[in-house]
Amino acid sequence: MEISSKSMENAIRFIFFSFLLIPANTQLESNQKGYISAVISTKGLDFAKDLLIEKAVSSIIPLQLSDIEKSAKIPVVGKVRMGLSDIVIYSVDFPFSSIATGDSGIVLVASGATANLNMKWKYSYKTWIVTISDQGTATVEVLGMVVWLKAAVINEEGTLKLLLSEYECHVKDISINVDGGASWLYQGIIDAFRGKIMSEVEDAIIKKIKEGIIKLDSLLQSLPKQLQVNSVVALNVTFMDDPLLTNSSVELEINGLFNGADEISVSNYYSKRAQNFLSCNGLAKMVEISLHEKVFQSAASVYFHADHMHWTLNKIPESLTNTAGWRYIIPQLYEQYPNDDMKLHVTVTSPPVIRIADHDVDTTIYADLTFEVLDSSEFVSIACISLVISASCSAEIHRNNLTGSIKLTNFTSSLAWSNIGNLNMHLLQAAMSTVLENFFMPDLNLHLRNGFPLPLPHGFTLQNAEIVQLNSKVMVRSDLSYTEDMISRPETLFLSLFSWTPYKSG
Repeated sequence: MEISSKSMENAIRFIFFSFLLIPANTQLESNQKGYISAVISTKGLDFAKDLLIEKAVSSIIPLQLSDIEKSAKIPVVGKVRMGLSDIVIYSVDFPFSSIATGDSGIVLVASGATANLNMKWKYSYKTWIVTISDQGTATVEVLGMVVWLKAAVINEEGTLKLLLSEYECHVKDISINVDGGASWLYQGIIDAFRGKIMSEVEDAIIKKIKEGIIKLDSLLQSLPKQLQVNSVVALNVTFMDDPLLTNSSVELEINGLFNGADEISVSNYYSKRAQNFLSCNGLAKMVEISLHEKVFQSAASVYFHADHMHWTLNKIPESLTNTAGWRYIIPQLYEQYPNDDMKLHVTVTSPPVIRIADHDVDTTIYADLTFEVLDSSEFVSIACISLVISASCSAEIHRNNLTGSIKLTNFTSSLAWSNIGNLNMHLLQAAMSTVLENFFMPDLNLHLRNGFPLPLPHGFTLQNAEIVQLNSKVMVRSDLSYTEDMISRPETLFLSLFSWTPYKSG
């Protein structure tokens, strides 16, 4: 397989990596579990298998075979030296194929194949007086070719290693059509070269399979264990345990938690317990990508500890950015700072709590809302309201991105401190409701609608995706389509996640 081709590289990567080759031992147990998993159904494996074969064929064509020379004794003519050159396979067709999983690996069989070759022939022999020679062209049809391979992937310290354990290519028969030449030439070439042409085709196909597996194994070994998202956060993509095989699906897990810029894994903050991501048997879609709530919790924790969860509410009406707009709600504010500019600053005081229940995602945000007033060309803090915000979230798919929106459910407020005396919290409660509903939530949704890319190789697009919230997980179940023109782009296994960074003051 000519893996220098980007199309072939991605097709192989899709089936062997994104769609999980089974390890040499699927019975191993471990206490370490991943929080992002990909479950691939039989339908998904069939899709990957067909794509792999298509790209394998397109990448090896045209395939040059070695020249062949041989001497043969031809009745009446005598000893003839014959040679075949410029032998090129220019087309291959695999009408039948299958993929099967087992304890020792995955078996891919492509059968009933035909291939077509072009070549040049020449011969020469000596008579009593002169040397007679001729040359021309010929075509060959390969019949009943079967390609069979078994491979496995093992987990070595968080990376994947590809092992090709068995392989075979067998050609049942060939048909040769010789253009020109003497009447004895056709049978002479059949007798002299039939077996050699068949073995050359078999050897060339096997050689390309081995080259492709070596290339892919090197690719797997080079995959990073951590993907830097931005200066704040990185995603831990260490592979956990061995891929898991069932009768109807295959599963791969990565750690899936976010690390901070100081490279301290957020996973240390969470207990590790067995997670069962196989949510259903007989998955109707090609792939299910499952994200545990701890993935989202770890991201929130990283951004919080990196001091990225405080910002100023900017898109609020001018009436609320001047003390005159608050004169009836906070009279003493207007009395002490008449007609002064002001701003509202939000500080999240602890990592948001994210809970994924059946068919719902809830979050609790603890925050302080600080009133700041422009005094002598400098903003000063004059009061702070503590908020406990309850909100519901909904998840959506936009192209290959998991996006979402957040809606205020309820909140409570209390006075944290004040430099202008006691505040009427009954009046402020109504004002806070307006601020949160109309300005705070839209500000969050502005970022949430960007979402983050799901772990798919470039060139593959989700089709008819469905989202399910169940058992503390967000699960995306989808079919896939393949877009050829995207494959020319350089890639890694996972795209950068969280393409937005929360506001930071200043």
